[in-house]
Amino acid sequence: MFYSLAIDPIVFSIGSLPVHWYGLILGLGALTGLFLCIQEGKRFNIPQEFFMDMLLLGLPSAIIGARLYFVAFKWDDYKDNLLDIFKVWNGGIAIYGALIGAIICGIIYFRYKGYPFWRIVDICAPGLLAGQMIGRWGNFINQEAYGGVVEESFLRDKLHLPDFIVNQMYIGDAFHHPTFLYESLWSLLGILLLMVLRRQKFVRAGEIFMSYFIWYSIGRFFIEALRTDSLAFNGSSGLEAFINGLWSPMKWMGFEQGYLDPAYGNIRISQLLALLIIVAAIALIIVRRVSGQPKAHYLDPIISTKPAAADAVVPESAANTPQKPSQPVQPVEDPSEDKETKE
Repeated sequence: MFYSLAIDPIVFSIGSLPVHWYGLILGLGALTGLFLCIQEGKRFNIPQEFFMDMLLLGLPSAIIGARLYFVAFKWDDYKDNLLDIFKVWNGGIAIYGALIGAIICGIIYFRYKGYPFWRIVDICAPGLLAGQMIGRWGNFINQEAYGGVVEESFLRDKLHLPDFIVNQMYIGDAFHHPTFLYESLWSLLGILLLMVLRRQKFVRAGEIFMSYFIWYSIGRFFIEALRTDSLAFNGSSGLEAFINGLWSPMKWMGFEQGYLDPAYGNIRISQLLALLIIVAAIALIIVRRVSGQPKAHYLDPIISTKPAAADAVVPESAANTPQKPSQPVQPVEDPSEDKETKE
């Protein structure tokens, strides 16, 4: 049977500069996440410029963190070709690394703007999932982050996928699990869940963000084992058995783990990290609740500790005029009134 050629990863070229689908898709994901943040920010009277600046600072921080995380665990592949480290358009970024980079940037930026960290990241959580949901289609174009070998009938008859996805999943000499699609759909469900959850009155500050980590990590734990390109390390046989035992429900549904090169190890890093994040996030929610630390609810107003006037543009004509905005406006005096009675 004839299968169409893989999608060209280059959309077009400007002179000698190629424009890759991967970069355009990541950009679309970032803009979609920004849109969701701006829309929710209006509810709390947070200016859209705040989120636009956040994206301008956070996106490069996330890309740097994602690339450094990936390179660190695959250093042997890059140590003799250091220039390849900068070729992000060829793939090879890790979402957990992106989150680390973005969170570090957010801590600094939010403090500079005077906004509480937990309140802002709660607003950003659905946008993060949206960026991940769309960004996974960049992996689809690059034919990376795919799963183990499957029969064509599984993709066409059981999953009912369209031809353009099925054909793109024909890699090497076999069809593969479209793990990018699994994670993209899981993220979509997560967005809907968070949007419902954040309208509940019992939700405290920081709990939407923690729920994002829990939801994403649950999906990542089960989907990661299907992949064939996982970052891994050599761990104990007991830990390996424990992780495989937790993953066993996938076998009951007819799924098999993807091949893991023994040269990289026997424990998938993203699976172990997902478990740790789930436990840590749940524990943090419980500890904060018990200690009464998150006094604010998600629906409470958000107020910056920095004066609003610091961000305001003062007209030049009024720059040297003393202002007392806290005092009531004095009534206009009648010119005919006796001047001696005036204060």
